[in-house]
Amino acid sequence: MKQPVYLDNNATTPVDPRVLQEMLPYFSDKFGNAASRTHSYGWEAEEAVDIAREQVATLIGAHPQEIVFTSGATEAINLAIKGVFDNIDQQEKHIITVCTEHKAVLDTCKHIERLGGTVTYLPVNSNGLISLEDLENAITDHTVLISVMYANNETGVIQPIREIATIAKKHNILFLSDATQAVGKISVNVQTDGIDLLTLSAHKIYGPKGVGALYVRKKNPAVSLTAQIDGGGHERNMRSGTLNVPGIVGLGWACEIASADMVRENKRVIALRNAFEVELLVLQDVEINAEDARRLPHCTNISFGQVDGEKLIFEAGSDLAFSRSSACTSATLEPSYVLKAMGLSDERIHNSFRFSFGRFSTEEDVNHAVLVISRIVKQHRHERNHGHHPVV
Repeated sequence: MKQPVYLDNNATTPVDPRVLQEMLPYFSDKFGNAASRTHSYGWEAEEAVDIAREQVATLIGAHPQEIVFTSGATEAINLAIKGVFDNIDQQEKHIITVCTEHKAVLDTCKHIERLGGTVTYLPVNSNGLISLEDLENAITDHTVLISVMYANNETGVIQPIREIATIAKKHNILFLSDATQAVGKISVNVQTDGIDLLTLSAHKIYGPKGVGALYVRKKNPAVSLTAQIDGGGHERNMRSGTLNVPGIVGLGWACEIASADMVRENKRVIALRNAFEVELLVLQDVEINAEDARRLPHCTNISFGQVDGEKLIFEAGSDLAFSRSSACTSATLEPSYVLKAMGLSDERIHNSFRFSFGRFSTEEDVNHAVLVISRIVKQHRHERNHGHHPVV
């Protein structure tokens, strides 16, 4: 068993050895620029990118020409939101999103507000879900985009995507879904789900960091975006810059493997997660946040009563790698805005942690994690109730 045991797969995943194998030749032997059209090095790189485009498209039910490669999901989100906003020629422009979105969406929406756009941030209920009625009521004549994440990065809660898409379509509004946590973990299909723009990232699905993609629907409706990076007109004029061929190859293969393994892998990680939850609930005064919602199979957010959250994470550090909230905000000690929006008390938020299992997690890892956490929780509670005497 590798120490510390890694239970933070929502933050990032290791590159699958099969993915790395496919990438390696494109660093040295097949090093061509995919935009070099006059010789075999360029053609070889271009062909590799075309194959990856198909692999990504297949995973999400898209057409290869609808895939735009980016440096990751954050850039894809910026391109989608700013690209729609800049492209629509009307005086007033309104966007609807959710208060529990990833910072990449929330901060981009703040930027839109500085440009004079208006943004509605929908609230969520105690399970982290939006109300479709709230969504419908928020729509105005000026609404140009609805942006709702597929599954939350902190809690794993899955939003009612098809119902949201139906509402968007009824009002002729574009629908963007940040599906960074969902793609490759559960079945996501842009056609049956009715999504117009979708973002994903390689490093959440056992591919390399620094590469992602934006799906841009080509028909019914044909979505146009204003480029946010200019210079050379790569990626159908939506995203200029020399393509990261090894990274794109890695993303393609990560999608290929996810397509092939998803059903079997889901059964396995659900069993691991359920065992983990059941064992920890024995401790009493333990709550699984958003337990009643439909959640991603590999992820759980748990709060432990009568525990010092800071100390728990510190004391478990040499044995376990897990996190308080999202990796993007865990550098700050602010309480999770996602759990706050779900109505948890500050104390409960302070004692809540995200555990996310992955392709390389084992039963042994789960058993070890349960032992470590149970020991620390019992010790904290003992100290709290009886003064500072270690539990023997």
